[in-house]
Amino acid sequence: MRCRIRGRGAGENPPNRFEALAREPFDDGFGTLDVVAAESVPPATEVLLDRSRTVLARNESPDIPFDRSVNPYRGCEHGCIYCYARPTHNWLGFSSGLDFETKILVKPEAAELLRHELARPGYRCAPIALGTNTDPYQPLERRLRVTRSILELLAACRHPVGIVTKSAGVLRDLDLLVPMARDGLASVFLSITTLDAALARRLEPRAAAPHRRLEAIRALASAGVPTGVMVAPVIPALTDHELERILEAAAEAGAERAGWILLRLPHDVKDLFDAWLLRHVPARRERVLARIRECRAGRLNDPAFGSRLRGTGVWAQLLDQRFAKACARLGLNRRTFPARTDLFRPPSESRQLDLFG
Repeated sequence: MRCRIRGRGAGENPPNRFEALAREPFDDGFGTLDVVAAESVPPATEVLLDRSRTVLARNESPDIPFDRSVNPYRGCEHGCIYCYARPTHNWLGFSSGLDFETKILVKPEAAELLRHELARPGYRCAPIALGTNTDPYQPLERRLRVTRSILELLAACRHPVGIVTKSAGVLRDLDLLVPMARDGLASVFLSITTLDAALARRLEPRAAAPHRRLEAIRALASAGVPTGVMVAPVIPALTDHELERILEAAAEAGAERAGWILLRLPHDVKDLFDAWLLRHVPARRERVLARIRECRAGRLNDPAFGSRLRGTGVWAQLLDQRFAKACARLGLNRRTFPARTDLFRPPSESRQLDLFG
């Protein structure tokens, strides 16, 4: 059953790809499905505890600029229909659809678990990416403050961190980010998909409005925090025409760096996105999907390193050229953001005496 649910990106819960059995609604001809859809109550957010024993995830991906990350939450209330992380909910026994944005697993002990990781004798400091899978400043963070506790730890240990978010909620932590940035320990990227507020409400229903993200860039930059913009994802034939305008608006607000990522549709995200197109922009559906295939060698997703983030073919190359020319014109990416590792001090209660001290 595919329907529009106010405040949610997905309108359905596709079967978990690891389950042997699946259920599919069937119209018996008596309008039953319409009645159920009309009477159904929009799903509320359910908070579940995540009892992971570690929180520092490591990767060896050659096409991303960090080798470790922390995600305080699994699942994301923002409900971005295009989110490549949706299928990770399958590993937890949930659906990539509504489950991903309504069943949020929280790591309340994330800061303490990270403290143990940083205190290990063999730990070697390198920037930690915060918000690589799900948003660290999704609505629940206002109440639960898990991201805040992690930043407090990193600030105390003088550990470098890079944040990516779609939320203006990051401004709450300026008191931590400003002194960290002063020492070359913090930077923030705001992710902007479109400047069209109406389209943003449908694509990413519980994320901050585009103008609020630009305001966050301005506030961060004015406070001295190295700030950038991620034009992500670029959706061919739907948002790609906004590439230059987003970069211009972000640069005017104070962004110094920029990046872009082509839409990725792994596993059943492609079906969720297709259903979204049918609900919201049916006249553009065929063109959008055709253009994605042109950028993905005939498919809707390409998981290969090197091409998964930018695509291949003429249209992908054109996007890359447009991005590079706009950045050069706007003065973006002229400097790299500092991420000092020489200031790191392990958590004091776990620091061992020097054998030769």
